[in-house]
Amino acid sequence: MAKPAILAVDDDPAVVAAVVRDLRTRYGEDHRVLRATSGAEALEILADLVLKDRPVAAVVTDQRMPGMTGIEVLREVRQQAPDAKLVLLTAYADTDVAIRAINDIALDYYLMKPWDPPEDRLYPVLDELLRDWAHAHPDRESEVRVVGHRWSERTHDVKSFLAHNHVPYRWLEVDQSEEATRLLDLAEAGVDDLPVVALPDGVALRSPTTVELADALGLRTRAERPLYDLCIVGAGPAGLAAAVYAASEGLQTVVVERDAPGGQAGQSASIENYLGFPKGLSGADLTHRAVAQAARFGAEMVLARDVVGFQTRGPVRAVLLDGSTDIEARAVLVASGVSYRRLEAPGVDDVVGRGIYYGASASEASQTRGEDVYVVGAANSAGQAALNFARYAKRVVLVVRGASLEASMSHYLVSRILTTPTIEVRLRTEVVGARGDGHLEAVTLADRDSGTAEEVETGWLFVFIGAAPRTDWLGDAVARDGRGFVLTGPELPPGPQVGWALERAPYALETSVPGVFAAGDVRLDSMKRVASAVGEGAMSVYLVHRYLATT
Repeated sequence: MAKPAILAVDDDPAVVAAVVRDLRTRYGEDHRVLRATSGAEALEILADLVLKDRPVAAVVTDQRMPGMTGIEVLREVRQQAPDAKLVLLTAYADTDVAIRAINDIALDYYLMKPWDPPEDRLYPVLDELLRDWAHAHPDRESEVRVVGHRWSERTHDVKSFLAHNHVPYRWLEVDQSEEATRLLDLAEAGVDDLPVVALPDGVALRSPTTVELADALGLRTRAERPLYDLCIVGAGPAGLAAAVYAASEGLQTVVVERDAPGGQAGQSASIENYLGFPKGLSGADLTHRAVAQAARFGAEMVLARDVVGFQTRGPVRAVLLDGSTDIEARAVLVASGVSYRRLEAPGVDDVVGRGIYYGASASEASQTRGEDVYVVGAANSAGQAALNFARYAKRVVLVVRGASLEASMSHYLVSRILTTPTIEVRLRTEVVGARGDGHLEAVTLADRDSGTAEEVETGWLFVFIGAAPRTDWLGDAVARDGRGFVLTGPELPPGPQVGWALERAPYALETSVPGVFAAGDVRLDSMKRVASAVGEGAMSVYLVHRYLATT
């Protein structure tokens, strides 16, 4: 891949020279640093780069320029190079303009002038932005390639595993490209072997299990120690926050995740109400940062292993894994989150993974280009998904059982959905059937007030409804409510009813088993917000310390 470009724009020749100097000092080895002294010149340079198929990583522009303001320049950049990172250099008086640009043109960052010293003001910002851009634009030679069929459930599972674990891959549909045919021939694979995953080192995996795929990619699938201070089950926001705090405070920590870090939040196209990120950030970005942070402090991550049981072994708590040895720890945090509730309608189960999907990663939206997409649900996850699909699909229909979105969705999302022309909201409506020969071809929608039903043609239905906690593995040892949510602290019945034998009362996030805690969506009456899950994960470590100090 050609060196990606960074374009600096300022009408003052001395200022733009200084910007270019600083950019070349830090990024010149891996990037082409270009300059322009007007908006018009900048757009000419951009057009030339686009015509030559040269990548544009970032544009850094001053706001106050004659003829064309910085935001006007960046608005055009967003159209011509939509993946480029946009940075505005602005005076304090223009702060309101910059903040509005976050919503209007998805401005990535704004910096107050002057940016000196660049080591403190400029480089940290661009380091993050360019790292994100590079992650989204991998070198094709080092890319994983997946050959499969669009309507294969197993192929969808493999693609989802790669996407959720932040492994860049290139999708090649069988019989649709010469490269797909060539790879199958080289791998000596037939239709029954799909999907085939071709790794950069030349290894080809035929219909791999998630464990086989994880092992081949170098992801850890087994714990290394015989005993830990804390075992965290689930790598959503609560689990990752607990891992960061526990490991940073010296606890030997291991996190077990059956799929990929991030949980449902990790699949979100944009989390816009998380403190400290005015532009918002994707669930994948938040997860990637959190995983790196936990690893930096020494937390282990065991992936692609399903937790199937729990045991108390004297002072030790044991987490039982499918296909691997048990993990023993002095304390356990249950942060296994929730799954979306299954649709109960005729024909639905026949096409799950072949047109009907529970949840969706942000990367899946591009596959719906030019088609009609139906999204079921009325919580924030459904709203974010609808907005993300609307960037590509011809039409997005949001199917809502209730009478309004406001009752269950944040106001900022409702406002954006109602003003997006390609999104249609159908209230008091539910899916009552699905039809398809080998894959989804149509769904039946019913009006809950009139009782009338309508069949609509579509190949895409994404479900974001309800919350089923992943707690079956706890068995009868840990008290739960009738729906499976874990009871903690003051929610627990009196000690004798749950077998609580200690003189002290359970801590706030402690379950009916001393030393076993719960945080995040899996806990009864949790807030179901990323920030609250992170807070509970951090709080749980404080309580783990208190518990360990008494044992």
